[in-house]
Amino acid sequence: MKEKQRHLKILELVKNNYIETQEELTALLHNAGFYVTQATVSRDIRELKLSKMPGVNGRLRYSTQIPEDEHVKERLLNVFRQSVVKIDFAGNMVVIKTLEGLAMAVGASVDAMGLDEVVGSIAGDDVIICVVKSEEIAMQLMNKLNGVMAI
Repeated sequence: MKEKQRHLKILELVKNNYIETQEELTALLHNAGFYVTQATVSRDIRELKLSKMPGVNGRLRYSTQIPEDEHVKERLLNVFRQSVVKIDFAGNMVVIKTLEGLAMAVGASVDAMGLDEVVGSIAGDDVIICVVKSEEIAMQLMNKLNGVMAI
């Protein structure tokens, strides 16, 4: 969870600041309350696939180059976060309650997550039912989806 929060902060910092070095990024992270080493920042840069792009006066700065399909996935995750009202489970099914009329959109976002746990799902007007193989997996999936809501 801390790593995801740090990654989100790094993406925000790179988007909003002109960062030329890992040391500058590390300092900005420290200012934001993330006490990490330069080695951790280096690994994060690799994991986030940040690259150096020409900036002012030809100087290189860190930049995100998110492929178009990643933008679509992020939009679908935003639909999920903004539309889901409640997530629960019963037996081997996870029930996702949405705002009225948004179950199909949330169902598309669940599909985009590529959740291996889901055997299949059905979306109505304001409810999605995801079928999984066991009650234990249903509880794990519910917790995972609630985690997506918390980000």
